[in-house]
Amino acid sequence: MKFNIRGENLKVTESIREYVEKKIGKLEKYFDSVQTSEVYVNLSVYNNKQRIEVTIPMTSLLLRAEEEHTDLYAAIDLVLDKLERQIRKYKTKVNRKPRQNGMPKYIGGNLAEIPEVLDEVEEMEIVKTKRFDLKPMDPEEAVLQMDLLGHAFYVFQNAVSGETNVVYRRKDGKYGLIEPNN
Repeated sequence: MKFNIRGENLKVTESIREYVEKKIGKLEKYFDSVQTSEVYVNLSVYNNKQRIEVTIPMTSLLLRAEEEHTDLYAAIDLVLDKLERQIRKYKTKVNRKPRQNGMPKYIGGNLAEIPEVLDEVEEMEIVKTKRFDLKPMDPEEAVLQMDLLGHAFYVFQNAVSGETNVVYRRKDGKYGLIEPNN
């Protein structure tokens, strides 16, 4: 893995660089072949909060995680846990399909060492389907509806474009709008 480590409002010291490379480098144990992909790490400090964002683009998978903590080293450890969960979930999904068809197929390394993986797959099962009519409205009205319902997102028909849109609440408390790309 090749590391591209950047700092915002923070000088990336050699000890921080070594810690990030050591921790994120542990992800290689989950793969049979050595990954030659770039690892993009963005470290930042805002209002006494240390933030780390890690992006690892690979051929069939994009791993991305971010974490915020008062201690930078703790944030690095937490983001590593998130990335490991993503890898385990992906590998379980890939390995599960051939086994369902009766073929003993195995993809990746060291998956047998992780017994909780099968429990995580069960959590991905869709247990409820909901249907509803889309009411034409503007995004501001959709945000109000979402807040009234106490949901984190709201699907609606944009009154101006006629397209299906989604408004959602972001982690910073502000709102986002998802529109189709035509």
